[in-house]
Amino acid sequence: MIKENSKAPDFSLKGSDGKTHSLSEFKGKYLVLYFYPKDNTPGCTTEAKCFNRGMSALKSMNAEIVGVSSDSIDSHNKFSSKYELGFLLLSDPDHKTIKEYGAYGDRGVFGKGTLRKTYIIGKDGTILKIFEKVKPDGHDEEVASFLKTRND
Repeated sequence: MIKENSKAPDFSLKGSDGKTHSLSEFKGKYLVLYFYPKDNTPGCTTEAKCFNRGMSALKSMNAEIVGVSSDSIDSHNKFSSKYELGFLLLSDPDHKTIKEYGAYGDRGVFGKGTLRKTYIIGKDGTILKIFEKVKPDGHDEEVASFLKTRND
C-alpha cells in the first residue's frame, strides 16, 4: 500500500501525445497524478474540465497535471480534443500502474475498476499527498490549496 512520504512507483505509459512517459521526466516539478475511471463520463469530464480550468494556477506553482485511466489512446485523444484539455492523459489498459498506486478496487454498483484518486508527487519523486475519494467539482482548487502550503 502506498503512503504519503514514500517513493512514488515509476511507470512507463503511452500518452495522448503519442509518446511513452515515465515518472523520472517530471523530476524537479510537482506532479499532480490523478486516476479516474473513464473518459467522457459525467464525473470524469467534470474533473478534467476543472483541472483544465485551474491549469495555469498549478503551472505557476511548478506543477504538471497528468490524468491516468485504462482507456485507450484513441479514447483519450477524443476526450482531450472534445474538451480542449491542455494536459497529458496516460493509458494503462492492463491496470498495472493503477494497481501499483492503489487506485484500483471496488466501485460499488460499477464493480471493480479504477478509483478516483489523486497523488501529489514532489520534485524528488516522493508522494506528498494522497487525495482519496475525490469529489470531481473543485478538486483542482483542493490541489492548488495544498501546493500553496509547500515551500520546497
